Amino acid sequence: MFNIVLYQPEIPPNTGNIIRLCANTGCQLHLIEPLGFKLEDKQLRRAGLDYHEWADVKTYSSIDQLKPAQAVYALSTKGRKHYHQTNFKAGDYLVFGPETRGLPDDYLNSLDEGHVLRLPMREHSRSLNLSNTVAIVVYEALRQNQFSDFL
Repeated sequence: MFNIVLYQPEIPPNTGNIIRLCANTGCQLHLIEPLGFKLEDKQLRRAGLDYHEWADVKTYSSIDQLKPAQAVYALSTKGRKHYHQTNFKAGDYLVFGPETRGLPDDYLNSLDEGHVLRLPMREHSRSLNLSNTVAIVVYEALRQNQFSDFL
């Protein structure tokens, strides 16, 4: 399956929705601190509908602690390549930034340009909601792998 990395997420309901997505797709969730909430947050639990027990969630004090074993793809409005133009492989890491500021430039610059992806949007659009973006990219990655874990 795939690895979802949320770098310093800020909004509990978004992370709750992503926990629910992970529980239903088998993706592992990696949370990079600091978080803008506590994992026991009522809004997080409500959005995740207590799916937390069915999702594999790990937390890290910094992104440097995360040691990806597969390819890493970061999603950013600064990416030049669209997400669907990538060939995702099971085990890849999909990294998403915080809702209000996105991933830091130094992190984006550490990746190959072809590994910084974006969703197509209308000109002058800021960005999509974090949990929506994660769901779009995860389901594209699953589609590319013929939903192999669901058949």
